[in-house]
Amino acid sequence: MSDLSWREQNQHYLDTAVTWLQCKLACQVLARSPSIDTANDMDAETNQAKVAEAEAAMLQAQAIDPPTALMQLAELFDLSTFEQSVLLLCAAMELDPDMAELCAHVQKSPPDRPYPTFALALALFDDADRDAFSPDAPLRYWQLIEINQPPAQPLLTSALRIDEHIFNCLRGLNGLDDRLEPFLMPLDLPLEELVIAQSQVTALEEIGQGLMQNDVLGRSPLIQLLGADTLSKQLVACACAAVLELELYRLPVKLLPTQAHELEQLARLWQRDGQLRPMALYIDTQEGENLAPTEGQASPLDRFLARSEGLFFLDTREQRTELGRSSIAVSVDLPTSVEQREAWEDALEKTVAAESAAKLASQFSFNLLEIYQVAELALKESEAFLDLEDTDLEDFLASTEVTEDIPSTNGQGDSLAQILWQMCLRRTRPHLDRLAQPLQPKARLTDLILPEPEKDLLLQLADQVQYRSKVYDNWGFRERMNRGLGISALFAGPSGTGKTMAAEGIAKELQLNLYRIDLSAVVSKYIGETEKNLCRLFDAAEEGGAILFFDEADALFGKRSEVKDAHDRYANIEINYLLQRIEAYRGLAILATNQKSALDQAFLRRLRFIIDFPFPDRPERRQIWQRVFPKDTPTQGLDYDRLAQFDLTGGSIHNIALNAAFLAAKTNGSVTMPVILKATRNEFSKLDRPIDETEFTWSEISVPAKIPV
Repeated sequence: MSDLSWREQNQHYLDTAVTWLQCKLACQVLARSPSIDTANDMDAETNQAKVAEAEAAMLQAQAIDPPTALMQLAELFDLSTFEQSVLLLCAAMELDPDMAELCAHVQKSPPDRPYPTFALALALFDDADRDAFSPDAPLRYWQLIEINQPPAQPLLTSALRIDEHIFNCLRGLNGLDDRLEPFLMPLDLPLEELVIAQSQVTALEEIGQGLMQNDVLGRSPLIQLLGADTLSKQLVACACAAVLELELYRLPVKLLPTQAHELEQLARLWQRDGQLRPMALYIDTQEGENLAPTEGQASPLDRFLARSEGLFFLDTREQRTELGRSSIAVSVDLPTSVEQREAWEDALEKTVAAESAAKLASQFSFNLLEIYQVAELALKESEAFLDLEDTDLEDFLASTEVTEDIPSTNGQGDSLAQILWQMCLRRTRPHLDRLAQPLQPKARLTDLILPEPEKDLLLQLADQVQYRSKVYDNWGFRERMNRGLGISALFAGPSGTGKTMAAEGIAKELQLNLYRIDLSAVVSKYIGETEKNLCRLFDAAEEGGAILFFDEADALFGKRSEVKDAHDRYANIEINYLLQRIEAYRGLAILATNQKSALDQAFLRRLRFIIDFPFPDRPERRQIWQRVFPKDTPTQGLDYDRLAQFDLTGGSIHNIALNAAFLAAKTNGSVTMPVILKATRNEFSKLDRPIDETEFTWSEISVPAKIPV
């Protein structure tokens, strides 16, 4: 037997146990026979000898190392010898189909019962114990057996059946209970060297110290992982589980049942599987559902934790105090900017300039695992790029979504830097479909027609985003600042003066994702929902430092009012939250408004830049007219001086140019002055501006009429 595997030896033990049970049942059948002749006495003695022989064989087969699965279950759930026998009796029904007939012969009282019962067990085994059938005893508490008790039938004569998962465990198949699989998913992130940053190792040490204290006090630990970055917390939890040699599973809190009996069943099954296998549970509360208590009772999360034992990691933004049990609260953040920069340099093996690694670290917030994954893919794509012929270059760029030109003659460093940047943009593209609208930047800063002071401020704004790593990290400003590391700006001016175009130009200059916030999706009439939407918005944009563009910002960033009722109080709470969140946001946030005076003064203090977009004067309007038509648009005889006399913003000029192009396209002609003047008249009518027909009349041989400004 020593040459057999453990599973083969365990199966041999089960086979001998079934033989022993068959002999025991045969003795019971004979004992219940009314005949008392000498032949039956001899059969009884023979059967007793067979029982003793089968029991000896079973005990011999049981002596293996590691112990049989039944012995392991007995130790885990503190099963008595009688309870082990009951479990074996139920398991034998699944192992041998003849057991049903033997059970029926023993239990002859009508109707026949071809299944195990508590009554059969009490009669069959010498060390019978009625207390083993109580609800608090291991067999029923841990749901090792199932009882099918029809109405009006006594418990003792009801059918018993071994739990399917426990039966598989008896056979040595100790997987996850299939009833837990709809709720749990393995959390097995690769834990390679240097995946955990030193700043996150500190969190691991705090957890270790807390676990040691809980172990001394005999408590079941609950570890609250605080912070906004879920992946950082998952990495720390995986590292901790690996040290403790535990399998880690993830449970989204929204999947917790709300019905009490379903929640109790889930907790009992988890606790039982936790006894069978070394496991820990990572509870993800980021979705926020099933956290609020219902009237008169605790939340499903609180009830689940109260009914479960084992090691739990609770993923939460802020520490929770209402969980009803002691916990260890540990803050887990992303690696520092310096750690990310060093990881980029190490992962790329010095193939890019140090300033490129610093730029990546300052703009994108990645865990070390993500950095190494992105770097590995980028190196492969860069090598493939250098091997391409010129004819294949366009297809390659399309496949990798690299939108900027990559130098093909300056070596691997230049191409790798561009590929890295585009990969990071794709990886960090936030999921803001419901809360924001992605804008594809078309305009450049050089396309803007603005006075020089305003142009200079826009360039300064772009430079601060680009060089913040040097100022914050290399020059030490980060050590002196707790907040305000992000950059926020206000674009103020009349509609159509180029505020959105300027935001696009900055995004184009910095090669960053630009999102226009949909205020209708963010603002909610329900208390607390606006803050939740804003939290999701900023968190999703934080990782990649996306540019957030709040158009018509006065609707969201308005002045706080005197509190006269509950509505005023909650409205002020929303503004207070915005004040804190926009200051903590590490990316670029741009607010645009037509009513600068409507903004709360606290916002103005927190803004790094305030840029006014003035109504364009005549020289600026002339430049706008000269640039408004694409080069492929057929134009003829345009008088830009005459057009510049119309008192219009750049937005209105764009509308006129577009409408004029459609008018010309209908006649298959060119865009001429009469066509533009007709479109201009329509724009004046749309704006409810007074119309003097002489202003919109054009004659090539007449002197243009003066147009009052």
